[in-house]
Amino acid sequence: TGLSSGQRVVTIQKGLLYRVRGSHVTLWCRVSGYQGPVEQNFQWSIYLPSAPEREVQIISTADPSFPYAIYTQRVRSREIYVERLQGDAARLHIAELQERDAGEYECHTPTTDERYFGSYSAKTNLSVIEDTLSASMESQALTRAEGDSVELTCEVSKSTIQHTHLSVGWYHLQGEGDSHAEEILTLSKDFVLRPGASYMQRFLMGDVRLDKFGNTTYKLSIRAVKPSDQGQLYCEATEWIEDPDKTWKDISRKQTEKTSLTVTSLGKDLHVTIAAAESSLSEGDNLQLNCCVGAQNNHDRLFQVFWLLNSTEVAMVGPSGVLNWKEEYEERAKQGQLQAFKQSDSVYVLIIHEVGLLDKGMYSCSVSELEKAPGDFQSIRTKSSSGLQVNVKSIGYRMHLSMTTSTAQIVAGDALFFLCEVQGTTNPLSVRWWHLQQHQGPPTLLATMEQDGSLTLGSAYEDRGAQGSIRLKKTGSSTFTLVISNTSAPSDSGSYRCEVVEWSRGKSWTQTEETTVTVSPLDLGLSAMLISRTASIKYTQSFELFCQLSASYALEEMPVSVTWQFHPKQPTQDYQELVRVLPDGIVAWGTAQPHFLKKTQLTKAASSSKLLIHGATADDEGTYRCEVGIWRRSSPPRGEPAAVVKSNAVGIKVSLPESKLQVATRESSMEAAPSADAAIECRIMFAQKNALLAITWYFLPPPPAHTTPLQIVRVNYSNILEYGAEFSSLTQRSRFQSQRISSDIFRLHILSTNHADQGSYYCVVEEWLWLADSWYKLGERESGRTVLEFKLSGKQLDVEKANGSISVREGAEATVGCLVQGVQSPASRVSAIWFHEEERSGARPLLHLHRDGTVGYAQQGRAGRLQLRRPTAGDFSLTLQRVEAGDAGVYYCQVQEWQQGGKGEAWALRASALSGYTKLTMLPPESTVLSRICTSPPLLYFILYLPLVLILLLAIAGFYCYFRKVRK
Repeated sequence: TGLSSGQRVVTIQKGLLYRVRGSHVTLWCRVSGYQGPVEQNFQWSIYLPSAPEREVQIISTADPSFPYAIYTQRVRSREIYVERLQGDAARLHIAELQERDAGEYECHTPTTDERYFGSYSAKTNLSVIEDTLSASMESQALTRAEGDSVELTCEVSKSTIQHTHLSVGWYHLQGEGDSHAEEILTLSKDFVLRPGASYMQRFLMGDVRLDKFGNTTYKLSIRAVKPSDQGQLYCEATEWIEDPDKTWKDISRKQTEKTSLTVTSLGKDLHVTIAAAESSLSEGDNLQLNCCVGAQNNHDRLFQVFWLLNSTEVAMVGPSGVLNWKEEYEERAKQGQLQAFKQSDSVYVLIIHEVGLLDKGMYSCSVSELEKAPGDFQSIRTKSSSGLQVNVKSIGYRMHLSMTTSTAQIVAGDALFFLCEVQGTTNPLSVRWWHLQQHQGPPTLLATMEQDGSLTLGSAYEDRGAQGSIRLKKTGSSTFTLVISNTSAPSDSGSYRCEVVEWSRGKSWTQTEETTVTVSPLDLGLSAMLISRTASIKYTQSFELFCQLSASYALEEMPVSVTWQFHPKQPTQDYQELVRVLPDGIVAWGTAQPHFLKKTQLTKAASSSKLLIHGATADDEGTYRCEVGIWRRSSPPRGEPAAVVKSNAVGIKVSLPESKLQVATRESSMEAAPSADAAIECRIMFAQKNALLAITWYFLPPPPAHTTPLQIVRVNYSNILEYGAEFSSLTQRSRFQSQRISSDIFRLHILSTNHADQGSYYCVVEEWLWLADSWYKLGERESGRTVLEFKLSGKQLDVEKANGSISVREGAEATVGCLVQGVQSPASRVSAIWFHEEERSGARPLLHLHRDGTVGYAQQGRAGRLQLRRPTAGDFSLTLQRVEAGDAGVYYCQVQEWQQGGKGEAWALRASALSGYTKLTMLPPESTVLSRICTSPPLLYFILYLPLVLILLLAIAGFYCYFRKVRK
């Protein structure tokens, strides 16, 4: 057992790692400081970007059932497996990396320790990027004599966003079956030339070179080729990236097509070889054969070359280059299907255009060296090449058609990409594309491309073609692509058919391939769910809202916008926009609730969004929801999204800090002499240190007055005073004053108390606290009541106590009585206060006759209508002139007797008494003409004397008429 006293530590390959899609990827993991067996187990999981908090299990060395369903098949097929490096180290292998393999990988080691101590897992991140590396070289069949030079060019390019390096190397294979490639020369990722072991000396001598031209062109030059160079040459490009641990990792390799190189040796004897760029052909392909003659001083010697098929002569090229065809080949030669010529002193070429089945067989060339003889040439030596088997497949079986699509299921707006690839022929091809909607009758012609490349769209697709939504291309000689952009659902769903026609010698062969795709609408299965960990938040606490999006299609690459909306606690018409995140990452904040801007953190993933609000306040209380928009991938996110869904609403309640305010609630009473000052105390038992207090004083008159408390004065937390309606006059405001004596004592001062001041007094204290951005009322408490009563001497005044009532109409005059009976001492002074009590309010002073005879008016608005006529010393009756509706109510007076103890001493109150109550009632106004006449003396007199005036006038008129008649 590997016992250790240290703590367990799990180490994983450091990330972030970038790897190419389709490549073989490994991630190592090791554990140390463990207890228990030497052989430890390893479990691998992944956290996908779409759900970064959800673990997805991949593979375990101990539990075959560990993988989740999406990885089970890949683990069973050993596309994903774990290689154990040693007992406490292992390596995860992914044979063919896919885009969905990107994420955060976790290596976990189940514990074998006696107790948990240390780390049991480690994580690293893997990002999957596209393979952009390409390498290409023209495939050739080259023949060089020993000592000649050869040059090969390789084009290498990449467009990876990450910082990567390239290495480009050339390799040599001895024969077609040779699997071990020999390195010739490589330009490393560090820009260092590194020759292979067999080419080291020639590299140092400058016979082997590698030059770079521009950004993509690499040229290999071999000067003075040797027989050992014969074989197949190719170029290999490798892309490298530097990992976080400072090591360089090859992430992609690409090999080019191979070039065949034949090297002819020099010597006295002839060396004859035959070679072809391609020996396995199909009907209609072209065949090129090279016959290479290796000999010294070729240009000074005469050769005659014979081309043979199955040991039968096809053609002969004489020493002077004259060509002779055998009779059965002459017609094809005249039609240009056959060519034979001398390319150089050492290379002779036979070309057969559009081979047929009769052209297959064993090809060889025979070379005879000639010398001049009298009258002719004679052969001095002959050498034949080995045979080269050429196979020709029937054209009826040569074409192989395959059709693929980018994906069998897309969403509306995505592009459909179809690839129709033809292999096995170089003949002219035409293609027709068909679309068959499910249950919609016969297929619809989508587009046609003829042999010459001319394109015709089907009538049903002409408009979309004009808009650029249908694109048909021919890439290479035998690959056709169809792209349908900005797809619609469900009209673009169904089966798509590729129909290819091969043309040769007036004949045609047709093959079809078909594939089915589904175009889903963007709102298919689209839903948004808003989640909160808690609905009740304490003040200043942070809270999170999760907007989880789901659909019937993958959302990882869809353009998604998320709008967070808020409905405040206060009534508003609709939700207000807090913030919107567009698919391109632009964040736009709403203007209705600006306070969220400085306290809100927003994150967005492919299928979720999180709103984190710091320092909750009362303004954050309300209802939240998210609105998710899905945009088409085929167009930039402008205007409105193609599909919108709103989540459920989540209510958030913010609980303010609990008020701990305590106010003294003990009931008390106090006595005061009339016209003396009184003070009511309000004591704070406990309040928070950083809180401000507001106090409101209330007065409750004694029965039979109404029981609704009257507000005297309110002092808010900013020390601003606000008097109640009954205490808002200047006189009342000067008599009732609130004062803060200390941090925990408030006092209400009542100056010059009178009878109307008797009753209960209490305070209501409010606790205010500054929370984040405003003042908030935490709570309020009410004190106990203090009852104020008057204390007088034993002497009593004899004041009329009888209650009465009078009724008057508006505008008339009314007098209410207040009579003091008996004789007062000459040394006494008497004062009187009149009170008016309305039906729904307490008694309020009207007029104050002071002991020195001056009169003060408590209500200045009535001062001009109040009169104290005092016909006798004991009569304090009050007259109200021009009575108004507001004068209705109960009237009474308070009479006080004052005496001076001695000369120069203060006046003291010796007795006080209240009169009886007089109720003043308003009569309804009279509306008849008679009543108006009766209430108007001038008009009444005019009506009474009008008949007498008329009689007198008639008498005078009669006498006048009589005297005129007498005179005549």
